[in-house]
Amino acid sequence: MNKTVELPIGGMTCGACAARVSQGLFDVDGVETATVNLATERAKVSFDPVVVDLATLEAAVESLGYRIALQAVDGRSEVGPDGGDGRQLDGSSVRLVAAGLLTVPVALISMVHGLRFGGWEWVVGILSTPVVWGSGWPFHRVAIRNLVHRATSMDTLVSMGTAAAWAWSVVALVTGRGHVYFETAAVIVTLVLMGRWLEQRARRRSGEAIRSLAGLSVRDATLADGSTLPIADVEVGMRLLVRPGEKVPVDGRILEGSSTVNESMLTGEPLPVTVGVGDTVTGATVNANGALIIEAIRVGADTTLARIMRLVD
Repeated sequence: MNKTVELPIGGMTCGACAARVSQGLFDVDGVETATVNLATERAKVSFDPVVVDLATLEAAVESLGYRIALQAVDGRSEVGPDGGDGRQLDGSSVRLVAAGLLTVPVALISMVHGLRFGGWEWVVGILSTPVVWGSGWPFHRVAIRNLVHRATSMDTLVSMGTAAAWAWSVVALVTGRGHVYFETAAVIVTLVLMGRWLEQRARRRSGEAIRSLAGLSVRDATLADGSTLPIADVEVGMRLLVRPGEKVPVDGRILEGSSTVNESMLTGEPLPVTVGVGDTVTGATVNANGALIIEAIRVGADTTLARIMRLVD
């Protein structure tokens, strides 16, 4: 029987990276399907545990030059593969601000003739160097890694373009022949860094939304006889008791009782909804008053909350 896991992947920077990881996992013997989501930095892999294990999948990913955090698969960590989106965002912010502060004078002096002065080429060359090789170092690092693994990505293009423009400009500056293009290299690095920063910011917000939805779920359910069991053990057809003030554990149909249910956390509707025998209730909503006996009709990954989380993911 196949097993499906979600693996947090680190080091991906573009669609080409995601495609390469997906193909690398799919090529492993025993893997049935492998899909990679660049936005969430996760790979969903279905495989035969008899033929392949997680360590083999990790080795396949690392052979491509990327990282995988197996500890997160077991639920022992909630941070991303790169130490958490917050730290990534902070690092990108520092690089972006530094690049922006240096790129603005470089671009102005290079493009506005009225601002030029004697030896301006040396000034823009000095100011652009830390932008290209400091703030832009992550692009060069990934490009070097891709070269080692005989692969290319958007970082390869950025690295080659900015390095070539900078190197040509240095030669032109030293020899006194030709135009310098320091501003081109600096502006490219700054604009790409801005795009990466916006992307990571959106990714962090998406992760916060998923964690917020996950916080709505319950851990245990109460059977009609009063005993409790883990939510993962609830099966379709089970009769469950929902006391006043408790969250509805799974999607169900009311068999006994009547109440009002607060669905604002899922639908945004501010007013409680009156429900009775025969009505359906959604998991993670709150039973306001009156005890209910419900029959589970959708559990686990089939519940409304789980489907919403997959859509957000």
